[in-house]
Amino acid sequence: MKMSFRWYGIGNDPIPLEYIKQIPGVKEVVWALHKKMAGEVWTQEEIQKELKVIHKAGLSGSIVESVNIHDDIKLGLPTRDQYIENYKQTLINLAKNDVKIVCYNFMPIFDWTRTDMFHPLEDGSTALYFDKNTILSIQPNELLDLFKQGEGDLTLPGWEPERMTRIKELFKAYEGITEEKLRANFKYFIDSIIPICEEWDIKMAIHPDDPPFPIFGLPRLVSNKDNIKKLLDVNTSKYNGLTFCTGSLGANTNNNLIEMIHDFSDRIHFMHIRNVRVDDTGSFSEVSHRTQDGTVDIFGVVKALYEVGFDGFIRPDHGRHIFGENESNVRPGYGLYDRALGVMYLNGCWDTLKLTTK
Repeated sequence: MKMSFRWYGIGNDPIPLEYIKQIPGVKEVVWALHKKMAGEVWTQEEIQKELKVIHKAGLSGSIVESVNIHDDIKLGLPTRDQYIENYKQTLINLAKNDVKIVCYNFMPIFDWTRTDMFHPLEDGSTALYFDKNTILSIQPNELLDLFKQGEGDLTLPGWEPERMTRIKELFKAYEGITEEKLRANFKYFIDSIIPICEEWDIKMAIHPDDPPFPIFGLPRLVSNKDNIKKLLDVNTSKYNGLTFCTGSLGANTNNNLIEMIHDFSDRIHFMHIRNVRVDDTGSFSEVSHRTQDGTVDIFGVVKALYEVGFDGFIRPDHGRHIFGENESNVRPGYGLYDRALGVMYLNGCWDTLKLTTK
């Protein structure tokens, strides 16, 4: 496996690249041009400017997360073709600069959802939290207020103000978009770009829905074994692949993550590994990566990856906010210290398997 670490860019991430380089085993930075709007072309000049900073720190930038997909593509509107052409050009420009994987999602309106950015845990740390009862009792605009309370001076990916000011308009547009229609629109998109991916050797890795069940009546495409299989089957090219996120999929305790890793191993291009603790109501809190601290068998996940011969990229996903990280100095879920601890836990799991398996 190849360990990576997400970084949001200069002026958008309080963590210096020099600190990331000091985490044992981390050679790759997962990056993006976060100021680019969905549908815009990423120019070579913009890409090279960001990569120059990453390379200067002695790190590589083979993974992008994310090149966001314009809503017109998800909605299947006549205007989607121009946005798809822009997406193709962005993929070509990334490939010319040695980017190998693009992590992205196809979720309507909300890229990810939580109800508390700094939920207190028993050990005194805080973490991202999803209260299912809260979601059932509020309107989407009230959810926006919860996010604004937690984002501070940093824009949260997927919750850009430019899009969120159009939330009523977006919900109106998605009326009548069923799971089947959304999947058909996905097929149109992926069939259009896969020839470019194959020509330029750049893999698409779709991220699971977070959380992995419908909210506010919006459909889900990547939330369980059955619909993931359907999604991968719409285009059987290996370049139509998966970002396997244990926290997203693990928030549904009916998902057998270890079985899914074995079933989809040849299409998993990128791993997001984190733990969640799910309660009886379906609400969940993010916790440390350690198996014993949550509902997800993290060691079992790493063991499954080892068994299938996974040699792709892994990153520790969201961590707790610890050692003085708080609302004033950290991006929710993306502090330095707990993710660094997560790297070491995952490295330890892998090294144990490597040293003890005959």
